[in-house]
Amino acid sequence: MVELRNVHKRFGNFSAVQDVTLLIKPGEFITLLGPSGCGKTTLLRMISGFETPTEGTVLLDGVDVTALPPYRRSVNQVFQSYALFPHMTVRENVGFGLRMQKVPRDEAEGRVASGIDLVSLTGLEDRKPSQLSGGQRQRVALARAIVCRPKVLLLDEPLSALDAKLRHSMQIELKRLQQKLGITFVFVTHDQEEALTMSDRIAVCNKGHIEQLGTADEIYYQPKTTFVANFIGEANILEAKVIDQAGAISVIQVGADITLKIQPQQATPPSGELLISVRPEKISLSKRPWESDNTFEAEVAEELFMGATDQLLLRTKSGAELTAVVANESATQDAFHVGDHVYCRIHQDDVVVVQGE
Repeated sequence: MVELRNVHKRFGNFSAVQDVTLLIKPGEFITLLGPSGCGKTTLLRMISGFETPTEGTVLLDGVDVTALPPYRRSVNQVFQSYALFPHMTVRENVGFGLRMQKVPRDEAEGRVASGIDLVSLTGLEDRKPSQLSGGQRQRVALARAIVCRPKVLLLDEPLSALDAKLRHSMQIELKRLQQKLGITFVFVTHDQEEALTMSDRIAVCNKGHIEQLGTADEIYYQPKTTFVANFIGEANILEAKVIDQAGAISVIQVGADITLKIQPQQATPPSGELLISVRPEKISLSKRPWESDNTFEAEVAEELFMGATDQLLLRTKSGAELTAVVANESATQDAFHVGDHVYCRIHQDDVVVVQGE
């Protein structure tokens, strides 16, 4: 549905986007995720036509639209600010695009009513934006975009102005709406939770490049770089070296007192140095020794209460530090506290070799 071929975008001497190639499938919910200044909004604006690539090609449904203005592309965009007309009612705002397209009045009224019902705003048709909550204004902006029946809907951080609870409920509603309509959604955000919650695939952007493209599971559990591992959730990034590699297992050394077995296809050749990523929740803790491989001892150096979980800083005798997340069991004898001596275990499948910056 959307194809970017070797797209570059430069503003003077600054390269906002560098040689990006991306294929977006029909009916897919794809998220461009990354920090401020990584190029994700510039990519979105090149799809919409608000920016023209310095180099490269943009195709929509197989048609080259690189030089076409926004109004000649079958896309609609929902902006962070919603961009509603304050003097118009909900009904008038939703129908504005249809009036610009000169859709017959009877058909337009039916599509507006259907769009308002779809976003659960029935009964609020005659209100002005100033009489609506943030979530309701967001729904008006969505309905206005949907009734024009675009092939692609572009959403530029549309939930960032909402409070945490409303943002979470809108994430669920957006995904439900996208599945019901079957429209291709391209969503821009810097919020990892939003990306993981809603996306069919995630493109993690950094310094004008797409560092990794994959499903939420692939991005979270199999990050390819230290940037992806650190940006999506929390990660322990550790320096290691291969000390043995034979058959189905590679053995790596982390510091002086952590020896781990991992899958060999992840490792560099014998004696090679590498970086590994381990998610904090994948470190299992016990007050008694484990009868298995991939275990080591540590002391709880710090404890951070996080409600349902505790975040623990673990320190080995050699000084290596790792973060672990465990269920909060403060009322039981199995709880872990500062000063406790613990036995740690990491399954070999949870050790991922990553590339450095």
